[in-house]
Amino acid sequence: MSTDQSRPVATRPDSDFTLSIDEALERYSKAGHPRTPRSVQRYCAKGHLQCRLVETAFGEKYLIAPDSVDKHIAYIEEVTPTTGRDLSRQDVTSRDNVAVEIPTPKVPTTGGDMSRHVATSPDLSPLVEQLRSEVQFLRGEIAVKNDQIREQTERARETNVLIGGLQKMLTPLLNKGSDTQAQ
Repeated sequence: MSTDQSRPVATRPDSDFTLSIDEALERYSKAGHPRTPRSVQRYCAKGHLQCRLVETAFGEKYLIAPDSVDKHIAYIEEVTPTTGRDLSRQDVTSRDNVAVEIPTPKVPTTGGDMSRHVATSPDLSPLVEQLRSEVQFLRGEIAVKNDQIREQTERARETNVLIGGLQKMLTPLLNKGSDTQAQ
């Protein structure tokens, strides 16, 4: 019978994690891929960079393995499309002899300086009055509903008191009936 023993987890020594967030930012900038400190923290949290979260006197901070930053920069360069033009563009062959006229923009003529008319707002007073009357109506409806709820709550309380009294009156009668049946 052999006993299966778990293999130790392959971890890197803490001495491999030497870069701070700021030093990692410098590496990204030198490689032409500037990042924000928050982006590097997200890379650490998501596991894109190999790092350790260490306690400091002022809280926690990430220490990052330098080779993981280099690998991540290489990955970014691999997946990021180039924006520059490496090859020259092809010449147009079908319209080589056609002259293209570029229209010149027309410059508007300006007259003498005149004052502008003051913008007037439409008369909103009827609309405002209608809205005020609707708000007043709705507040009245809320007051009526609150009164109805209060009355129904009082009725429910009264019903509970009456049912409790009825149960007290019926309990002795029900007990007498069960005593006569038992004999």
